[in-house]
Formats: sequence, C-alpha cells, structure tokens
Amino acid sequence: MTKRILSNPTRRRALAGGAALLAAPAILPSGTLAQGAGPVRIAGLVSLTGGGSAFGPNMRAVHQAVVDEVNAAGGVLGRRIEYLSEDDQTNPEAGVRGARKLIDVDKVSAILSVWASSVGTAVLPLCWENKVMMIAICAADSIALLPHQGYFVRTQPHTELQGTQFANFAIKRGAKHLYVMMPQTPFTESTMKGVKDTCEPKGIKVSTMIYDAKKTTFRSEIDDMMRARPDMLMMGGYQPDAIVMAKDLFRANFKQTVIGFAYGMTPQFVEGAGKEAVENMYSVEPVPSAGASAYARLKTLIKRDELDIYVCQAYDHANLAILSMAKAGAFSGTAIRDNIRKVSDGPGVVVDNAIDGLKALAAGRDVNYEGASGPCKFADNGNIIDVQFRYNQIRDGKIVEVKL
Repeated sequence: MTKRILSNPTRRRALAGGAALLAAPAILPSGTLAQGAGPVRIAGLVSLTGGGSAFGPNMRAVHQAVVDEVNAAGGVLGRRIEYLSEDDQTNPEAGVRGARKLIDVDKVSAILSVWASSVGTAVLPLCWENKVMMIAICAADSIALLPHQGYFVRTQPHTELQGTQFANFAIKRGAKHLYVMMPQTPFTESTMKGVKDTCEPKGIKVSTMIYDAKKTTFRSEIDDMMRARPDMLMMGGYQPDAIVMAKDLFRANFKQTVIGFAYGMTPQFVEGAGKEAVENMYSVEPVPSAGASAYARLKTLIKRDELDIYVCQAYDHANLAILSMAKAGAFSGTAIRDNIRKVSDGPGVVVDNAIDGLKALAAGRDVNYEGASGPCKFADNGNIIDVQFRYNQIRDGKIVEVKL
C-alpha cells in the first residue's frame, strides 16, 4: 500500500473547455512570402517558471529558431509562420489560462512542448474540443487514455515505461528493498506501478510514499522512510522539492543509494542542494539521438555543444507541426493531426529539418522526418514507440553518464 503524506490535498480536474492552399508550393523561394495572407500560428505552452523552469526557456528559443529559419526560406505554403508562447508556470491552472488565450484569442493550430503532466492533463481537453493539435512531452500514462481524438502525440516515454528503468537499476545494483518517494502528480501511480511490476517478481521489496511537494522540509517523511531500512531510495520529485529532499537526506545522514529523475537532478539541483549533499546520487533519463544528423544540425542552429532531451524534443515538435501542414496543404490542427504520421513514419526521403522536408514535399516526394530526440514514430494513442535511456551519476558536482 502506498503511504500518502499530503497537507491540504487538492483534486484537479482536467478542464474542458485554416484555410487550405492546395495549389500553393510547400515552400517559396528564399525570402518570398505570399501577399495578402495572414500568418499561420503555432505556439509553445512551456514552463518558464515553476518546477520546469530549467527547461522551458530553451524549448521556447528552439521553437523560435525553427520558425525563423523556415520564414527566412519562404514560410510554409507561401505563408509566414507566427510563433507565440505562454508560460504555464508548471501549474495546471496557469496552463489552462495560457491555453485559453492561445486557442481563443490567438487562434493557433498547434500547442507544442507541454512539459508537466498536470498541465497536459488539464489542457488536452481544450485542444481536442477546439481541434488544436498538442505535440507534447508530458509523460503520464493517463493522458494517452483520454478521448483526445488523435489531437495528441508525445515524444517523451510514458511513465510506466520510465518506472521500469528505475526497477532495472535496482535489479542490476542488487537492491533488496527499494523505497519510492514521489509527489502527487498524474504520473505518480503509473510510475510506481512500473517499478513494482518489474521489481517484485525479482524478489525486491518495494515501499512507496506520496508526499506534498509544497512542504519546506521533508524530515518527517525521511524519518518514516529510514525506519523502514531500505537499501535504495528512488527520489521522484521535480527540481524544487528534490533540492529540499536532498538537503534533508544529507542532514539525516542517509547513506544508501539514491536515484531520481534527471529532470529533477539538474546542474541547478546540484548547486541548490550543495555538492556534498548530492555526491554519488544517480539519475535516469531518456536520451536524444546524439548520432543523428538532426542532433548535429540543432547544435549548429542554437550554437551549443550539448543538448538535453527536452531541447531536442522541442526542435522535433516545431518541425513536425510545420511539415504536417505542408503535407496536408492546410493549416488547421486537424490537418496536422491527419498528417503527422505521414511525415514521420513512412517510406519517404529521410529529412532532419523542416526546410529540406518542405523542398521535398514541393517536389512531390514523401518525407520521413528523423528527429534530434530520435525516430518520431507514434502509436495510435499518441505514445512514442522507440526510446533509449541512460543513467547518470553526480561525481564531484558534475553529472556524468555511467554504465551499469
């Protein structure tokens, strides 16, 4: 049974809430845009503040970079793309407010890179009811089960699958008793299920606790955990609560192995908790396709030597939305929905960016987009199909990849 320690628990409910240019070329000569036609609008609903703030600003910048280079090459179907963004604050209420503006006022065709599962759960009903495509990151298994009518795909592996990666770590490390501590989120139960379903048949005891992420200390929760005497702790929070927990674990002199989600154990986590407190902690994360041409191209586009998985996914989201509109010869969310698999999971010429894809489509060729985050192939429910993972460890304040 999962132990729940929540102060002031709340239940959030998911809130419910184009023209075709078939004869136009997919891309016009560089710098040439159709006259008299308004812009095509796509948007990022990204976490500029809150628990996802380590990633949101970079995702927004990547969206804009993709849009800028496509506009410089002539736009899509002869029309300029206008990119807008809203800060969801890593909070479902703020996410709904932002989505309402993007949908009702700005009339966007697609919402890109929603990061937090709580935000995705709240916003997705607004998208399918208004026929706006959501190309997302948010990983809770429950999101794909919503009746989204196909207006949803995600490039992040679902959380039950991620839970199995923690379990595999415990198995390979020879753990006997794994204790899982996670905040209340839409993905908590499915992650715990993935851990249990993999660990328990191997004889590993799994204990679980759900805590209130807004607390300023977790000493009582840690005391409860330590009384159970586990030999491994899975710390499943976002960056802000992970910092607090790491400090409290250090003060409590907890010496056993600790592993968490890489999105909560960032360089900012190391700085916030203190190098000594987090030394030797592990993390797990899905990895981008570092050997792919799209990865190399993105590094050049944004002038960075290393790319995190979320920047890579944001790049793929923008390219997929643009290519889907070009393939359809139309700009609506429905056009994107009906064509996204046609440009990412087919027999066409392989492309790693929208510009090359637009040229191929204009020449009457099919395209198969291969992304910076990996192959962008989606199941019928919107889940990404092929994902690779890696493990990291904090050593002397640096996050380094490790082999198990």
